[in-house]
Amino acid sequence: MPDLPYEDVEIEGHLIDSLMMPQIMDEVMDLEGEFEMLAFEVGRMKDDPSHAVMRIYGRDAAHLDELLTAITAFGVVAVRPQDAVLEAADMDGVLPDAFYSTTNLPTFVRVGGEWVRVDHPEMDCGIRVDPAAGRAETVAMNDVRAGDLYVTGHRGIRVLPLERSRESQPFEFMASAVSSEKPKAQIVHEVANILRQVRDEGRLTIAVVGPAVVHTGAAPQLARLIETGYVGCVFGGNAIATHDIESNLFGTSLGINLASGAPVAGGHEHHLRAINTIRRAGGIRAAVDKGVLTGGLMYTLTKTGTPYVLAGSIRDDGPMPEVITDVMRAQAEMRRYAQQAGACLMLSTMLHSIAVGNMLPASVRTVCADINPAVVTKLADRGSFQAIGIVTDVGLFVGQLADELAR
Repeated sequence: MPDLPYEDVEIEGHLIDSLMMPQIMDEVMDLEGEFEMLAFEVGRMKDDPSHAVMRIYGRDAAHLDELLTAITAFGVVAVRPQDAVLEAADMDGVLPDAFYSTTNLPTFVRVGGEWVRVDHPEMDCGIRVDPAAGRAETVAMNDVRAGDLYVTGHRGIRVLPLERSRESQPFEFMASAVSSEKPKAQIVHEVANILRQVRDEGRLTIAVVGPAVVHTGAAPQLARLIETGYVGCVFGGNAIATHDIESNLFGTSLGINLASGAPVAGGHEHHLRAINTIRRAGGIRAAVDKGVLTGGLMYTLTKTGTPYVLAGSIRDDGPMPEVITDVMRAQAEMRRYAQQAGACLMLSTMLHSIAVGNMLPASVRTVCADINPAVVTKLADRGSFQAIGIVTDVGLFVGQLADELAR
């Protein structure tokens, strides 16, 4: 091999089944690096992990560092690991220049010769370390405070990639590219099993909801999932609350009669009148307490005490009083629940789904249902590779899911 700077690294797990080895090799070659296999022990039984030791060569020290940083996400760790390099933030809201940018995978940092698990895995954050307490956690850039210590570079980082189990798994039949040609009944059955398991574990299922849930008449079915405890938190925007309340005050959604599907004269004003009614009442909870709002999704959330977060946008009418118009505050509020999640249903809302997907650990079982295949594909492209995509009408999907869980 050439006389170049190198570092010996190792990796352990189901390296062949999970395609980690070819991905590591491809990453090194794509970045014009070189590697040498020093050892490769393949597990003899299906549950036995494999173990490999590789020597990674770079053109120079900077190139070698680039290669090692690129393959860290696959679970690669130095044979002789060093402690993580820590640097203090020099101002609020700004990470050190060479900060380690996190993935949503379980991560450890080496501090004082010990591996410390990083709390709250989330992509695109920094890792704040308290050496005295032996604690590490992800921190969003906006929450950085001067003087806190952050991990820089790739040294002392260990990532645990998600591996494909050798056992038969739900959605195994969905491993092909996103397509509408999938067995919907089986999909709904498997999603129902996930929600049952998460509820039995005492964990939280979040529903990220777009106004299409109301437009398609599925809001009452989603309310059933909330009443039975299968959904414990709802994320959305001004639109989902507005059109749900419009449907209960006027029987329309975007001015379309939900019973007949026909446009209603003057219906284009109904969403504005709904917002005005709730603002006059003093908010959604006040409208429920006063008997102004007597049914629907927002009514169910209020009566059951189920938390919800409504994040505002530039195009909002009104908005509803409960809508959080400070996007960073809305993000922080969503993150609070995202860190407790065991499962997440993303229902016909591209921007909110991608935003929430960026906050979720990779271990959260995530299901994205949308009539548009591009939404499902884009979610995975933005880093939420654990998301299962279901191309279908969200109204039919939510109704079938509620029926399946009621059995």
